Parts: sequence; structure tokens; C-alpha cells
Amino acid sequence: MADESKFEQAKGNVKETVGNATDNRDLETEGKKDKASGKAKKAVENVKDKANEVIDKFKK
Repeated sequence: MADESKFEQAKGNVKETVGNATDNRDLETEGKKDKASGKAKKAVENVKDKANEVIDKFKK
């Protein structure tokens, strides 16, 4: 999942850059959304990892 969120952020960055360079506001906006989605997925992944660490500590 980490690779997927990083890929989505990178894809968004490319779209945003190309959209900005070509004055294509729709593509730029789509890129920003992709980047935000990738960052959100990463944040959720981090929360899940921390929750699993806490659960594992209580299991021991």
C-alpha cells in the first residue's frame, strides 16, 4: 500500500506540473487531487500501523 500511495502522489505531481506548464487547469486540479489522495492514503496507513503496534503490545 505504501508504494501505491507514493505512486499516486508522484502521478499527481506529474499531472499538476504538466497542467501548469500547458495552462490546463483541469489537469492541474486533477493532479492536486491525486496528490492529496495519495497523502491521505499514506496517513491512514500510518494510523493503522500505529494501532497495530499498540494492539501487539497489549497482546504480549
